[in-house]
Amino acid sequence: MIKPTLVVMAAGMGSRFGGLKQITPVGPNEEIIIDYSIYDAIKAGFGKVIFIIKEEVLESFKNSIGKRIEGLIETVYVFQNLDILPRGYSVPQGRSKPWGTAHAIMCCKNYVDTPFLVINADDFYGATTYKIIHDYLVRLKENKEPYQYAMVGFKLGNTLSDNGYVARGLCEVDDLGCLREIRERTEIKKFQEGVKYREGEDKWASIPESSIVSMNAWGLTPSIFGELEKKFIIFLEEKQDEILKAEYFLPTVIDSLIHENKAKVKVLKSEERWYGVTYKEDRQIIKTAIFNLVQKGIYPANLWGKQDE
Repeated sequence: MIKPTLVVMAAGMGSRFGGLKQITPVGPNEEIIIDYSIYDAIKAGFGKVIFIIKEEVLESFKNSIGKRIEGLIETVYVFQNLDILPRGYSVPQGRSKPWGTAHAIMCCKNYVDTPFLVINADDFYGATTYKIIHDYLVRLKENKEPYQYAMVGFKLGNTLSDNGYVARGLCEVDDLGCLREIRERTEIKKFQEGVKYREGEDKWASIPESSIVSMNAWGLTPSIFGELEKKFIIFLEEKQDEILKAEYFLPTVIDSLIHENKAKVKVLKSEERWYGVTYKEDRQIIKTAIFNLVQKGIYPANLWGKQDE
């Protein structure tokens, strides 16, 4: 049986957290969110993990994260460098910002030969999420158009923060359970009377907590790499006026493939509670959630070592 690959987008970790050493532990033995993602993936049956990182953090990343899992699963480090560009293109003077999530995945082309799951490094997706997507990916075969992809969809109510606004990709799903489109909503918030998103400067619209949202957990096949390369050239040409800041996003590429009838994306619904660090106050919420999952026996108290006696 094919063992899918886990691709972890971690190129932004150092800058967001002010250095890898300052990543906030959420587990009882200094585990961070990414530890739980790898643990869940190994348990679900993934056979390889690829970390997309900045080249300058390789040693600190390997020492703080890689050393814990290299003996448990095949581990590869891929650099998302600015100069990974189509022939004939060069890095614009003044550009320092990474090219975005679609470019990050494009950098993995030579390292992935199985169906694979893409996740964010600093998002907690829950154990059953990995099982759901694993069981879908092992049945996939590389195919011609339309490509068969998948997305793990979460209930909006399971992804909100109690500490302020969140941005979410609201998913429209067709009668066959496939993704029709994603609409980005940049300000979604809990109110006493329910959940709402901002429609205008002073206008808010209600939205059911049961609405399905994308949290960047994508099940893909190597067919995506050719599409990413072709559309990256289009992106570079169309964004010349904003080339120093523009980002090439994976959901945008997948959305365009859906509308071009080049891909079908099955929405696999997860009942898990998603956790992320949108606000500093969210960290304690995650730590409490992990503690409760340890108490329930979902995770060992010491994730990579012997459990406490």
